[in-house]
Amino acid sequence: MKGCEGPRVNDELIRRHEGHVTHLTLNRREKANALSASLVEALLNAVEYACTDGTRLLILDGAGAHFCAGFDFTGYHEANEGELALRFIRIETLLQQLHHAPFETLAFAHGQNFGAGADMVCACSLRVAAPGTTFRFPGLRFGVVLGTRRFARRVGEDAAREILSASRAFGAEEALKLRFVARIAAPGEWAAVIAEARARSEHLVPAAAAALNRQTIPDSRDEDMAALARSVSVPGLKERIRLFRETSQ
Repeated sequence: MKGCEGPRVNDELIRRHEGHVTHLTLNRREKANALSASLVEALLNAVEYACTDGTRLLILDGAGAHFCAGFDFTGYHEANEGELALRFIRIETLLQQLHHAPFETLAFAHGQNFGAGADMVCACSLRVAAPGTTFRFPGLRFGVVLGTRRFARRVGEDAAREILSASRAFGAEEALKLRFVARIAAPGEWAAVIAEARARSEHLVPAAAAALNRQTIPDSRDEDMAALARSVSVPGLKERIRLFRETSQ
């Protein structure tokens, strides 16, 4: 795909746009594409812009060995709790934009995916995992309620409670069984998946596609943001993160 003038992005995000397709590649391979504050803002700008430039299909993937390692905790101890809380809120804003986008969103996951990285997959309408991909949602271990309702809608309440309470990882085969992903496909097959999704995205005019999404995706954005805000406003967020990181290593 050819590049074009568009939203403000940075070296952490590669944006390509051709026809009605926008392709966003997370490009922090040395950090397993963990979500820095600047990468989140670049993604927000790119998704917002896609709502204005005729995009009918938005693709997310990641450079390197993993799609996304979630929240980037680098230097978290130097931030105050308000700054950390705002970063989580901006991530939820991004997830809501993806989940309620007026066009098809396609996520390709590979490698190990944690927290907000797995949440990005969950937020997309089309979800594909490479063989051997794993997902884990550890946020509740440090008291952060992020994406919980969306995950429960994907996999069912009972499965969500079991997975989230244990903070356990699950692989591509289980993800397919739970309908967390719709398909398992090796990277060599992704071009064919994109071609199928692109053709599908052309079936409806943009207004009809947006209306279909509004009518079929429950809108709990206010409740989800409120749940997150309550969770990150509980004093001791930094200490909870520290304890989680110490016990997870």
